[in-house]
Amino acid sequence: MSAGSGGSTDTAVAPLTARLRAAAGVTLSAIRNHPFIVELGDGSLDRAAFRFYVVQDGHYLREFSRALTILADRAPSRAVATLLAEHAATTVTVEQSLHATLLAEMPSRPADVADASVAPVTLAYTSYLIATCATGTLLEGVASMLPCYWIYCDVGRELRAHSSPDPLYSRWIDTYAGEEFEQAVTQMLELTDSIGTPRGDAERQSATDRFVTSARYEWMFWDAAYRQLGWPV
Repeated sequence: MSAGSGGSTDTAVAPLTARLRAAAGVTLSAIRNHPFIVELGDGSLDRAAFRFYVVQDGHYLREFSRALTILADRAPSRAVATLLAEHAATTVTVEQSLHATLLAEMPSRPADVADASVAPVTLAYTSYLIATCATGTLLEGVASMLPCYWIYCDVGRELRAHSSPDPLYSRWIDTYAGEEFEQAVTQMLELTDSIGTPRGDAERQSATDRFVTSARYEWMFWDAAYRQLGWPV
């Protein structure tokens, strides 16, 4: 069923995550086939593009953690607040630690990392997440955050099945294909359904729109890294 065809009884009772994935199907396929992902998997990705990605992802994750903290403050229960707060903390400690080790193994000038500004797509995506989590409904906020979890888990599992010959890229892949990250993704999927499944179709549609927009930003993030798109002036 398409994202805009709501109103049937089946849509009303189906898990919201099934609707979200169907709505973003074209974008998810485009991400799996993007040259950044393909070349990351076969080991041919330009290290400069990967370095650009890692630096921008560091900027992204700081704001992603902020967005999770905003949602935690708006959580309907202590259990949900604790879950989101734990995810916010993990984002900072685990994933940014990974970035630090990856960058240490990629020769670069200090300015390539220390002075790298937030790129346009990074700023646009993180601004969208912060605004949605701060001003939208709780369901809209959670739905906007979910693509980052779900897409990275999908990419990690798919690439691990072929095992990148580049040990640096393989380490990145193993992080997102690992059990710990998969558990975090499962928690967010369950949270999305627990919040969203009982809601009316209008709110579910709004959450679907937010999910699709974030999925498109995910594609743009990979593409910007592949082309190393900074500010034009």
